[in-house]
Amino acid sequence: MSSTVLAHERRTGPATSTPVADSLAVLARHLQRIKAAPGVVILTQTMPITMLLFFGYVFGSALAVPGQEYRAFLVPGLLAATAANGIMTGMFQSAQDCHRGVMDRFRTLPMSRSAVPLGQTAADLLTTAVGTVPLVLVGLAVGWRIEGGPTAALGAFGLLLLFRFATSWAGCWLGLLIRNEEAAGQLGSATFILPLLSSAYIPTDNLPGWLRTVAEWNPISAMAGATRDLFGNASAPADAAWPVTHPVAGTLAWSAVLLAVFVPLTVRRHARGGE
Repeated sequence: MSSTVLAHERRTGPATSTPVADSLAVLARHLQRIKAAPGVVILTQTMPITMLLFFGYVFGSALAVPGQEYRAFLVPGLLAATAANGIMTGMFQSAQDCHRGVMDRFRTLPMSRSAVPLGQTAADLLTTAVGTVPLVLVGLAVGWRIEGGPTAALGAFGLLLLFRFATSWAGCWLGLLIRNEEAAGQLGSATFILPLLSSAYIPTDNLPGWLRTVAEWNPISAMAGATRDLFGNASAPADAAWPVTHPVAGTLAWSAVLLAVFVPLTVRRHARGGE
């Protein structure tokens, strides 16, 4: 269960243990865990591809996006929604480890309290980076194109990973709070509604006033707008809320807020355990 961490402890001992070394040990443990049971990762990574094919071809003819083809609008939104799914995966993994007693075992080891959540979120970041490749390839196959330059495209992928990292910390905290694998799975399914209340799948221009406000202040809308802007796919409406009209700055701001709030909360919650 935690053989990698135990081997790390025997190899280095408490005196030479550092937050970086501890985090790398936990990261290795999570990667081994994914390799042994890849079902959840495969499901979360293939779902956006399924949605791309379903929305793009079933609903695409009925959804009009001014100035462009719907699938070119949809792919960046799905990338943003995938980044936001860090909430679901982080929550489920943390709750599962709490439910099975793994977190309690970690707290008995002479290791940094920040190492466990940091290792988990870093592992999630690596798997997301790899899992994004199939979605990008399928998007290119169905007609989406990167119209901006290579530097802007790299910036878009960097923002996606930053946002995923931030949302996974939020999910990690929720999982430590819930501490129940089944409850986390049920609540994780409810997070599916978050991208629906954003500009990930549809433009917000024609939404009712209050709903448009909610959608445009949804962090996923800023992330979706930033990817479209950097990929050269679409520009934001001029009368939208600030995070949507300045999507790159809005995404950076939302990511900074999420990290500033949930990193200390997660570390503190992990240190306190079930108290």
